[in-house]
Amino acid sequence: MRKVKLEPEFFTSPMKSPVGVLRLYATKKALIAVYMEKSKRSPLKRVLKNALVQETKLLTKTKQQLADYFAGKRKKFTIPTELRGTEFQKSVWHSLMEIKSGELRSYGEHAASISKLKAVRAVGSAIGSNPISIIIPCQRVVGSDGSLAGYAGGLKAKELLLKLEGHDTFLSK
Repeated sequence: MRKVKLEPEFFTSPMKSPVGVLRLYATKKALIAVYMEKSKRSPLKRVLKNALVQETKLLTKTKQQLADYFAGKRKKFTIPTELRGTEFQKSVWHSLMEIKSGELRSYGEHAASISKLKAVRAVGSAIGSNPISIIIPCQRVVGSDGSLAGYAGGLKAKELLLKLEGHDTFLSK
């Protein structure tokens, strides 16, 4: 019997960043997750547990674009992504990508932007399940009163990301 060599489906590589260690996951063609190691939510964790730790061209490109973002040199990412979630979650995540750097949106405004005004909690839950943090900018969604509200990587990380994008009105507690 001949052994068949299976190609790994997912690759992963860590990256140090101002918000802590990021764990990047990708297929050969697309980025599928960026998790902060401190993150309380990792919806794809079970799927990705067997990812091969290996630097790929796509992961290297992602790290460079993230480094540029953290250095204030990049406002928009050009990494191919593959979203894995329900159709509702994907619609929420796609609309997050429309929020430009420097802009903020409340959870209610975000729900309205996808015509789901009565589904604010569901929209908030989908935002909290965003598997590609920073690149899909869920950090740009705040409470209706402008307060920092919810972030899988913690509020200090959210505050730091928003300060990098020019929002300096948030005070650490």
